[in-house]
Amino acid sequence: MTEPAAGRFGDFGGRFVPESLVPACAALAVAFREAWADPGFRSELDELLAVYAGRPTPLTPARNLSAQLGVELLLKREDLAHTGSHKINNVLGQAMLARRMGKTRLIAETGAGQHGVATATAAALLGLGATVYMGERDIERQQLNVLRMTTLGAEVVPVTSGSRTLKDATNEAMRAWVSDVDEAHFLLGSVGGPHPYPWMVRELQRVIGAEARRQSPTVPDVVVACVGGGSNAAGTFAGFVDTSARLVGVEAAGGAAMTNGSPGVVHGARSMVLQDAEGQVTEAESIAAGLDYPGIGPEHAHLGAIGRAEYRTVTDAEVVDAVRRLARSEGIICALESAHAVAWVLRAAGTPDLPTGSRVILTLSGRGDKDMTTMLGGAA
Repeated sequence: MTEPAAGRFGDFGGRFVPESLVPACAALAVAFREAWADPGFRSELDELLAVYAGRPTPLTPARNLSAQLGVELLLKREDLAHTGSHKINNVLGQAMLARRMGKTRLIAETGAGQHGVATATAAALLGLGATVYMGERDIERQQLNVLRMTTLGAEVVPVTSGSRTLKDATNEAMRAWVSDVDEAHFLLGSVGGPHPYPWMVRELQRVIGAEARRQSPTVPDVVVACVGGGSNAAGTFAGFVDTSARLVGVEAAGGAAMTNGSPGVVHGARSMVLQDAEGQVTEAESIAAGLDYPGIGPEHAHLGAIGRAEYRTVTDAEVVDAVRRLARSEGIICALESAHAVAWVLRAAGTPDLPTGSRVILTLSGRGDKDMTTMLGGAA
């Protein structure tokens, strides 16, 4: 475990929050540091990940698609984890930490709903309350996940401000945390936000990359994952950052803070942000609710700045095609978020960007049940 000095990844990261939240962030950093060094905490989390969340998830050879593309494609199957995505890895750890700190309630933000479902799941398991903030637009396109959250006992609060998507849900969740910081823990779902969140969430998601590295017969040529805030990619990359593997994060063309943004502050951290000439955060657009976010995690910004990771974009049309291509080739329906990574492989395979014969590990961050209405409606 490497805690970034002063919460910084090079020029990015830090803690840009109201003065009232500085003590809470500092206490959270101390609590996580102590818990992560406690063998009892780690043992309990490992057991939950194994017997409750279903880890390790397999590394599945995509044999049919590999034959079509001329590359060896291996899928890290986070879609098979309990609740249907990688989100459970982070949520179980943070919920355990909240309980250890004496908190009674979890506050979370969600876009695609998977983080909200995972939060509601962990709250039910550990006897905690759960309030999930979700943009009104995302509620409309992710009704199945809203029903899952309420069935699990969580309160889902619609957010009607701004673009009514993930950015605004995060704003409201942070405001709610300010008002109840003594009793509630803000369970952030991605590798953004003020220190210690980018570091803590990456460490909790590191299990993805660590497993994939053990499961791969050799070090792959390329490791690829979708990126919004970037937690599944951060966890995957953590297993390979010290190897020769290329690290490729794939953003939504309508967002793409790494590709189209500039340095700025969003939700408590300095990173790459979509913003106008006056520094006001602008809106992101994506068919995938989980990637509809105007920023990116500060560690991703750093990896991109130093050239260790590459960030590419794909369009909504390419994403829809990728869902169908994977489904019809391998019998796997992935989330629209995950399909961004698949879309890049489909486009790049056999070109100088991804030469024939390359071995590729691709993280399927979640399953696509939640997206069938979207597939049926606007993107047929």
